[in-house]
Amino acid sequence: MDYELETRKNLAAVYRLLHHFGWDDLIYTHASAKIPGTSNYLINSFGVTFDEVTASNLVKVDIDGNVHGEGTINPAGFLIHSAIHKARPDVGGIVHTHTNEGVAVSADKDGLWPISQKASVILNSLGYHDYQGIVIDSSEEESLKNDLGNNNYLILRNHGLLTVGKNAPHAFLNMRTLQKACEVQVLCEYDRTIKLSETLIKENLDNSIKFRQGMPKTTSHWDALLRIVKKNYPDYEN
Repeated sequence: MDYELETRKNLAAVYRLLHHFGWDDLIYTHASAKIPGTSNYLINSFGVTFDEVTASNLVKVDIDGNVHGEGTINPAGFLIHSAIHKARPDVGGIVHTHTNEGVAVSADKDGLWPISQKASVILNSLGYHDYQGIVIDSSEEESLKNDLGNNNYLILRNHGLLTVGKNAPHAFLNMRTLQKACEVQVLCEYDRTIKLSETLIKENLDNSIKFRQGMPKTTSHWDALLRIVKKNYPDYEN
């Protein structure tokens, strides 16, 4: 298998899905993926809109953000990704967004409320990172690493959302869960919501893991999403 080509196609599909669901921010925000068996990563070319991202125009960089080949990257964006990739060798994919709902929840002093099924499977793997301004150097690297820890979800206060996964599709699926939880929250009033108990939250997380493990291998959230991409954006593989 050509692991780099497969990674390129999957990451390009992630970008198209972020555009499809309206979770992009013009040329800002970003998703990255590690090329298996290498120390190199793929990220979008800065200035290319998410609906223009293809497998071939993704930029290959090393952990320090040095470009291998052609393309220009958002240096501030890659600082966030490099900090996490350095700290978490288990992470193969990262997705970062600035959606209205995500930013709204990131600015809520109570963070993500325990009020929905989707929130319940996030809360035990969720970290928070305080806003320190636009990232232009490596000064936030240590705090990003510490605030994410071993979690798969990170709310960047007053900024947006970030998720990680074993690969780009996994990170996107985690982002979809977090985004949906935020969308529900902004429709609610805190004092009028029913809060889920810590016991129920733990049970929901355990049951969601069991459910995924029991699903037939022919059934996949990512396969369903990929069909959306292939139907609406067939050029993503170019």
